[in-house]
Amino acid sequence: MMAARSSPGAQHRLFLIATEESGDRLGAALMKELQQRLGVSVRFEGVGGRAMAEQGLVSLFPIEELSIMGISAVVRRLPSILRRIRSTAEAVHRARPDMLIIIDSPDFTHRVAKRVRVRDPSIAIVNYVSPTVWAWRPGRARAMRPYVDHVLALLPFEPQEYRRLRGPPCTYVGHPLTEQIDSLRPSPAEQARRDSDPPVLVVLPGSRRSEIFHQMAVFGETLGRLQAEQGNLELILPTVPHLRDAVEAGVRDWPVQPTIVVGDAEKKAAFRIARAAFAKSGTVTLELALAHVPMVAVYKAGAMEAWIGKRVIRSASVILANLVVGENVIPEFIQEDCVPDKLVPALREVLADSPMRTRQLEGFTRIDEIMSTGAQTPSACAADVVLAVLRKA
Repeated sequence: MMAARSSPGAQHRLFLIATEESGDRLGAALMKELQQRLGVSVRFEGVGGRAMAEQGLVSLFPIEELSIMGISAVVRRLPSILRRIRSTAEAVHRARPDMLIIIDSPDFTHRVAKRVRVRDPSIAIVNYVSPTVWAWRPGRARAMRPYVDHVLALLPFEPQEYRRLRGPPCTYVGHPLTEQIDSLRPSPAEQARRDSDPPVLVVLPGSRRSEIFHQMAVFGETLGRLQAEQGNLELILPTVPHLRDAVEAGVRDWPVQPTIVVGDAEKKAAFRIARAAFAKSGTVTLELALAHVPMVAVYKAGAMEAWIGKRVIRSASVILANLVVGENVIPEFIQEDCVPDKLVPALREVLADSPMRTRQLEGFTRIDEIMSTGAQTPSACAADVVLAVLRKA
């Protein structure tokens, strides 16, 4: 990489790209940390959402334009996505920043980064949130080396995977969920409710409309059978405001009705009293593990996504909490295994004082140490690496 333009004491120009809500939050926390350290000597441009806007970023376009899920939806929108990739790369070239920070969304951000590196090799490029090279398409790690100078990893096992796969330098900076442990763990009164009857089962069918569409029928049938066999259960289904209508429509025909709660605070309150969880596989499994809530995890995709997934996924588990712990303590039911005949016995077991439940709780107690970043927050660790890459450049 050629020498960067900044000299000691000069203004640092950083271009950030985050196209999803989770990435927007990461970008905002990093921007805040860098502003605290660099003050007026740092300037931000790029693409982001509301959280990054609160830190002063004026986004090139609304990130909602790229809130696309599913292969068929991507195909329909492909021309407009490609235009945004080209125009974003051109905006980076015009801005001539010292560093480009791409945050998650690799199908979009990495295509921008490749174009930027070809047009201007002097711009340092940092990738915040590793693509899942450990799960599928491992060749991506090595392919990133020509256009990514450093990877900021959210999961502690990822740096070792990058070394094994001969990818770019990778540093574990911590997962933002570790900053929320206090709000996920129960008070004595909440623990008493967690241990009492009727047991609270938190139900998490997904955080996107397409996920809800694919999961709702099997969730409803499973919970109906479980209620009939188990007796009284208190079901709580957390969701977010823009999905409330889809969730309410999805549960309308369920034989048992959950209490629907909206918002992050209500979700965490449900976690703090939950005996167990029935969850669609995703980041929420790590959140539940940090809350010490045993779970059964499922995933049911569309036919095309399932066909592709079977042929490309290489990891021992699709559950983040299992990957962090290093063993498959959480049962996962994918595609044809995602049926009530298999899910009901698993839920019955995880609600009881069973060996499965004990094994999960023992695994969860190890996560705090495995994911620790010491006294520093993840955003502070990320800022350390960003500044080190700038100095090296």
